[in-house]
Amino acid sequence: MSVKSTLDALPKVASEAPTTRPSGHVHIWVMAARIRTLPAAVAPVLVGTSLALGGGRFRALAFVAALFGAVFIQVGTNLSNDYSDARRGADTEERLGPVRVTAGGLVPPGRVLFATYVTFGLAVLCGVYLVTVAGWELIAVGAVSILAGVLYTGGPRPYGYEGLGELFVFLFFGIVAVSGSYFVQTSELAWQAFACAIPVGLLASAILVVNNVRDLETDRRAGKRTLAVRLGRSRTRTLYTAMIVVAFALVPLCWVLGSMSAWLLLPWLAIPLAVPLVEVVRTRIDGPSLNGALAKTGTLQLLFCVLFSAGILASGGI
Repeated sequence: MSVKSTLDALPKVASEAPTTRPSGHVHIWVMAARIRTLPAAVAPVLVGTSLALGGGRFRALAFVAALFGAVFIQVGTNLSNDYSDARRGADTEERLGPVRVTAGGLVPPGRVLFATYVTFGLAVLCGVYLVTVAGWELIAVGAVSILAGVLYTGGPRPYGYEGLGELFVFLFFGIVAVSGSYFVQTSELAWQAFACAIPVGLLASAILVVNNVRDLETDRRAGKRTLAVRLGRSRTRTLYTAMIVVAFALVPLCWVLGSMSAWLLLPWLAIPLAVPLVEVVRTRIDGPSLNGALAKTGTLQLLFCVLFSAGILASGGI
């Protein structure tokens, strides 16, 4: 049930200069875990759970396990990426984003790798409980989610280096996270869960798009062929705009198809936040501006999902 921001993404509210080097032990591990990316893991769980809760079906412990499982997979993925990117030389002092702890020499690589194992182990424990209440199918979902997180920048052919990162985020932070969160509440799947997952996944992917636009030049020099490197800055900016527009356009899909009500339009209240973000990504290339856009795109995703969840509950769920 994984899902890389709902407050990177909510709490991603302040940009960090790439040269900022933390001194406190706790601060260093907070940076390594990329705490500000965790809302991207939380937001889809809220949407999936609201679909069940609105229909009168809710398992409190399953919700907690799904929530913590998603967070642990997110943190494990972040730690794994920190370790793997440093080993491949992708995180250099030239990057415009925050310092990475392995590449910056703040934490020994072996310790980061050990923390990765521990975090994924905690995710597995959450998954064990979910399997007991919702079915063995979740074993495969959890295993694939963890494997996808590791292989994003790890393994012999990391797909994050081949322009497939956005697809990974869309699938695991959207489709899998929303429909999986609904499944652990109901032990069944519904087309509405997949329909609601699409805009959630698009906004999560948009966060990665901003990240890759910011790091385009350093990624190119490091041989990291992200989607932004492959498409170029102009077309990647257009992709970001399209993701935002389509996400908002698909909000009323279930209402239009005869399921739920016009309460699904609540996320449109977040449009005033989205418009200036599109303008910043479309026109700016400096690190502070794009770091700010990255943070605010995460905030947008969280706000969107909270409003979406409220609209789903008001509509009576599935």
